[in-house]
Amino acid sequence: MIDTVVIQPGADTGEPSVAGVSWAAVTAGAIVSCALTLVILAFGIGLGLSVVSPWGGSGVSATTFKIGTGLYLVVIAMLSSSIGGYIAGRLRSRWIGVHSDEVYFRDTAHGFLSWAVALILTAAFLTSAASRMVGGEARNEGAARAEQPSDGVDRYFVDQLYRSGPGVPPTEVAADAAMRAEGGIILGHSLRQREMSAADKTYLAGSVATRTGLSTVDADKRVSDVFAQAQQTIDAVRKAAAHALYWLFVALLLGAFSASVAATLGGKQRDLAHVHEHPLEPTP
Repeated sequence: MIDTVVIQPGADTGEPSVAGVSWAAVTAGAIVSCALTLVILAFGIGLGLSVVSPWGGSGVSATTFKIGTGLYLVVIAMLSSSIGGYIAGRLRSRWIGVHSDEVYFRDTAHGFLSWAVALILTAAFLTSAASRMVGGEARNEGAARAEQPSDGVDRYFVDQLYRSGPGVPPTEVAADAAMRAEGGIILGHSLRQREMSAADKTYLAGSVATRTGLSTVDADKRVSDVFAQAQQTIDAVRKAAAHALYWLFVALLLGAFSASVAATLGGKQRDLAHVHEHPLEPTP
């Protein structure tokens, strides 16, 4: 026979009435972390220390990402997350009758939640603010993209293909634009496929020879050289972008760790704080 335990209303169950998560403290820490991220980001950009940020259209490009930039990104994540986590731990409600190990776990969870909420707020709501703060770089990036054909091939490589030698008369503007656009489409398709077919190479070499006055052999060599250079540039950008993502992963990981550790420190100081009551002054 199974005994049924009936808990009377008002009976002491051993569980504190205060909730395990203080969302007000978590939100406060997250907001402070977001604000500090923006402040440090603005300060770094003012000093010329641009970084790759989680906001769209901001930060440096992958090709200009260096180790110093990655370290600065780590510093931003650790500093802002630490202060936000500390505030989340310091402002949470005190738990009465909870084991010290459970208190330590809850403080760690408060710091981690503060970091997670700050990351979501940063990605979701602060995009426009960060873009305005680094608007110059964003506009430069947009201008650079406007200089590219619709297929995404940099016009610099297309220009390399159709540069005329000395003494070669220029073609008509309309015909030249159409020829360059067609060459850009062929080059872009070949770069996406990571190889150029024999038919495309022959056709493009003939177009280059017609435009520049080069011989068929020289035009074929120019097409091969430009394609190899463009492919090498794209591979370098891909590798740099991968390195930037590695640094971003490290920064986010250290940010989560810093927020959790700082929250335990703030929670411990919160529990050790005492209110010193001053004696009332005697009334006359």
